[in-house]
Amino acid sequence: MSIKSIASAAAPAAIGPYSPAIEAAGFVFVSGQLGIDPVNGAPESGVQVQTERAIRNIKSILAAAGLGLSDVVKTTVFLTNMTDFAVVNEVYAAHFKAPYPARSTFQVAELPKGGLVEIEAIAVKR
Repeated sequence: MSIKSIASAAAPAAIGPYSPAIEAAGFVFVSGQLGIDPVNGAPESGVQVQTERAIRNIKSILAAAGLGLSDVVKTTVFLTNMTDFAVVNEVYAAHFKAPYPARSTFQVAELPKGGLVEIEAIAVKR
């Protein structure tokens, strides 16, 4: 089995010893994306804008693998405050269409760089 690292200049570089995404066995596993501006490396302001940016970062990484959001089969959303759930859902629904990917959502104590939301994704090559 071939394993390939995937990155995009239009998404932030990894902030640790990991790949932005890995392609293996027909799947693309996208590491958690924060709402970080890829140009200046700083988090965007507010959970709505951070969610929008995190999804755009995922979209850019998927595009580097020849995929799009319609190829995503599973996401995991991490929130620092579960009261942001409705706002995140609103942004999420504007990008993902039915049939929606399977999804889990967790509240966490803290995210890197002061992030309010982080989203990871698994996509399948068809």
